[in-house]
Amino acid sequence: MSRNSKRAIIIFIYFIFFGSIGSIVYYVSRPAPTCSDGKMNQKEDKIDCGGPCEACAKDINAQDLKIEEKYFVYGNNNQFDVMAKISNPNNQYGAGKFNYNFQLVDQSGAVLAQKKGTSFILPGESKYVIELNLASSSSPYTVKFDITDVEWEEFLEYAEPKLNIYSKDYSEDVDRGTVFGLLRNESYFDFNSIEIDIVLRDADGKPLALGKNEMRTVKSQEQRDFKLFWPYRFSGEVQNFEVKAEANVFDSDNFIKKYLPRERFQDYGVSL
Repeated sequence: MSRNSKRAIIIFIYFIFFGSIGSIVYYVSRPAPTCSDGKMNQKEDKIDCGGPCEACAKDINAQDLKIEEKYFVYGNNNQFDVMAKISNPNNQYGAGKFNYNFQLVDQSGAVLAQKKGTSFILPGESKYVIELNLASSSSPYTVKFDITDVEWEEFLEYAEPKLNIYSKDYSEDVDRGTVFGLLRNESYFDFNSIEIDIVLRDADGKPLALGKNEMRTVKSQEQRDFKLFWPYRFSGEVQNFEVKAEANVFDSDNFIKKYLPRERFQDYGVSL
């Protein structure tokens, strides 16, 4: 055997020996797989989810929320009220949260006033988003309304909270208009907060005034009178109006009766 062949064999043996030692050290000292190591290394369905880890988030293929209407009205003392009517075309998905932004702009497109907020929408729901008292010394030309950062949630079974309005009416005297009615919580739950949204319209359906009111601690099967008035005259004659009550069922803190059976919460698609 030549000298070069012996040298090659010795190098190969050293390589095998130290490679084996290195492999042993690696396998002994390497960290155990976890559900946050960025690897699919313990029979997970996807990286760091499924298998021994938390279930993977379901892929959501939801249609965008639709903006059906947006409008602004004069709210007295250089203040303006704004509204947007939006709808959710998805019967299986609701948005537990989305961000929105109202902007009052002049004819050149300059922003006169704006107000941002967050809201929610239930599967298949149509609702109003209303903001009051945007201050502007100049009269707006139009209102812009944008929706961003929609957080979708899947509802496998769903029943809308039964928050019904009865005996609603509108009256008007010389210096103010008033809407009043009766809210009845016909759901199984006591709610910390229920919002009532009101839109007054003229004969052509044009919004004349907007309002919203919050009722606190409304118990199951309780009924509560409400009244909302506007201390100024409108630009037209009120011919019809809409009143809608809603409670945020995505927020578990909005439920007071947390001792109720879990399946009752699940009737509303709420995960607790």
